[in-house]
Amino acid sequence: MIYILPMLGVLLSFVFVFLTKPKKKEHFRLLLAFSGAFLLALTFFELLPEVYEHSNTKSIGIYIMLGILLQIFLEFFSKGAEHGHVHLSKTDTNFPWLLFGSLSIHSLLEGVPISESNSIIYGILIHKIAIAVILSLFLLSTKMKTITAALFIVLFSIMTPLGTYLSRSFGFILDHLVFINAIVIGVLLHISTVILFESSEGHKFNLRKLVVIVLGITIAYFI
Repeated sequence: MIYILPMLGVLLSFVFVFLTKPKKKEHFRLLLAFSGAFLLALTFFELLPEVYEHSNTKSIGIYIMLGILLQIFLEFFSKGAEHGHVHLSKTDTNFPWLLFGSLSIHSLLEGVPISESNSIIYGILIHKIAIAVILSLFLLSTKMKTITAALFIVLFSIMTPLGTYLSRSFGFILDHLVFINAIVIGVLLHISTVILFESSEGHKFNLRKLVVIVLGITIAYFI
């Protein structure tokens, strides 16, 4: 299931968008906010205690900061697609290689801690569903062929299970798993906090967003 769920979540999200062609995006923004809160809470409740328990605290801190810097670097190419901001030309028909490459690296890293944590898979799953829905909306709104958009989503869906497989199969990753998980924590901290602390549209207080954030944190605590 740790291989199937992330893949299925992405593929079904694309099918849902393709069949229903939703016009209102506000509900998906709320799902994104929920996923950010849920993922951030699981990072604090599950991943952080685990890595600090197995290594020197300052070393772990360095790798977490490297993860944050890595994600900032990846966003130069993805333009923030990992937290719901997809910037594609409406007239472009080519496969978006830079976007795919940066999202693939991000997704591969997300798959690493899944092999060690039973709970984090749910945070990754919900995050991937939210991103896949928003990504599918933008891909299908361009002049890109549907088959090209579908190919993008299929390849994207494979990356997180591939990261999980590599983390279970390669000795180098297994030997340095604590430090790689610390890098992943940095990536997840950056993504989830950007989602949570971005201003609401018009810089207005958004009660619904606050409710789903609190709900995400609460559910993560009891998992």
